Amino acid sequence: MEGGAYGAGKAGGAFDLQTFIRQPHTVLRLVSWVFAIVVFGSIVNEGYLNDSKESEKFCIYNRNHNACNYGVTVGVLAFLTCILYLALDVHFPQISSVKDRKKAVISDIGVSAFWAFLWFVGFCFLANQWQVSKPEDNPMNEGTDAARAAITFSFFSIFTWSMLAFLASRRLKDITFQEEYSSLFPTSLPPQP
Repeated sequence: MEGGAYGAGKAGGAFDLQTFIRQPHTVLRLVSWVFAIVVFGSIVNEGYLNDSKESEKFCIYNRNHNACNYGVTVGVLAFLTCILYLALDVHFPQISSVKDRKKAVISDIGVSAFWAFLWFVGFCFLANQWQVSKPEDNPMNEGTDAARAAITFSFFSIFTWSMLAFLASRRLKDITFQEEYSSLFPTSLPPQP
């Protein structure tokens, strides 16, 4: 019996970088990784402004430090989560137990859905704080492009993480099918000569 792409039949095979890079969930995870870098990088680099009257920097989003802190925190943690799950995706073909594969994919579904929610909250929070920002706080429009980029890529991240959750649920369906198929049709011993 030829093992499926998600079953234990292909476990232990050689790692193929081209095949790995071409998988949709790998591409989406890399895109999510880049989006996270853009969000936290934009806020860290240009999200805080100096005021000549004050010695402390203030957040470009309506002087609300919580908005900048949320964007940076979610961006950095999403960046680290992408790295973690990319490593899991590299290791995934080596996992021979269907139960362990299911656990990995179920965690991917939960984590991806959770991050889609966090990015939705982040988008709403940053967009709201940007909308109510006062023009007199930033008369020279410093950092406005970076603030808009963080909002925009927060919005895009909602869809990339949602698609990751969807692809992981399809992956779970394939694993479940493989598990049921294996239980219904156990591999028989090769015929004796």
